[in-house]
Amino acid sequence: MSGEGRSLPEKALELRGHIITMNCHAGSGHPGGSLSAVEVVTYLFNEEMNFSPGNLDDPARDRFVLSKGHACPVLYAALAQKGFFGTEEFKMLRHVGGMLQGHPDRLKTPGVEFNSGSLGQGFSFALGCALGGKRAGRGFRVYVLLGDGELNEGQVWEGMMFGAHYRLDNLVAVVDYNKYQSDDLCSNVTALEPLAEKFTAFGWHTMEIDGHSFQEIGDAFKEARTVKGRPSVIIAHTVKGKGISFMENNPVWHGSLAPQGEERVRALRECGLEDIG
Repeated sequence: MSGEGRSLPEKALELRGHIITMNCHAGSGHPGGSLSAVEVVTYLFNEEMNFSPGNLDDPARDRFVLSKGHACPVLYAALAQKGFFGTEEFKMLRHVGGMLQGHPDRLKTPGVEFNSGSLGQGFSFALGCALGGKRAGRGFRVYVLLGDGELNEGQVWEGMMFGAHYRLDNLVAVVDYNKYQSDDLCSNVTALEPLAEKFTAFGWHTMEIDGHSFQEIGDAFKEARTVKGRPSVIIAHTVKGKGISFMENNPVWHGSLAPQGEERVRALRECGLEDIG
């Protein structure tokens, strides 16, 4: 199903509906961190990246890496909206024989660049793509989405040093800073603040935005394109479970469950849907 001809908020609402639909069909998954990243992913796939089913095998295409692989429903939703596969595949999320696995698998799902899931590794892969692109003289850009809990991984901070050292100005990292990881606040598990100052100290061009504002998201990506000689990071302040009232800022909805009964009805209706099809 194509997202053409509609506004970004309309496309974002459809992505939320896709996420809840997949979650209901699977009976499990990670809705909270998928919903928080909807606006960022919607903007990337519709306004920012040179990436489509038509250039899937083009070495000059832009790359998107979902480093927080457990949030794959938002990626699958965006890929379906852009026509990489049909929405009928949603019924097979996390099912044996389905193309949509519980973490992204590039051998099964068209449009997936990297088999992410082990936190931190997607970021390392994105860094390697960016370095390879620069050394090959190709003009593509690399975008990588990290979770805030993922920043607890030492591999991420090694990658921050690497990206600055190799002056990877063709790389943009986005942190989905929804403040929760798994079952608690990030601040209670391992405090991240002062986060912007840390990224800046590592030599990255650092921006902080409202991760649900298309205006701020667009301005940040445009600014990143003007930065030369160092990579950029966008700290996107978001709400876990955004758009589903009873999921917002509730760590219960991080993963491993799906709405049932009246909660399912409410979640679907808040996405503009009556049933899961």
